[in-house]
Amino acid sequence: MKVIKVLGSGCANCRNTIALIEQVAQAKGVAVTLQKVEDVRDITGYGVMSTPGVVIDGKVVHAGGVPSRAKIEQLLGTA
Repeated sequence: MKVIKVLGSGCANCRNTIALIEQVAQAKGVAVTLQKVEDVRDITGYGVMSTPGVVIDGKVVHAGGVPSRAKIEQLLGTA
């Protein structure tokens, strides 16, 4: 199971990122645990200055905008 954290203030782009990850994971049958990280100190602790950011298993894999569906599929190992 992949642990995925979406870093951001809770803005529309952050919510869209969470929804898209959930959709792709469900469609591809990938088990994920999604966590929202909204604390600015925690976000900057990952070195992310532009949100939303995506962290999978402790590694920053995307930052600065909603990732494409294809990118999420790639990150989840289903592309």
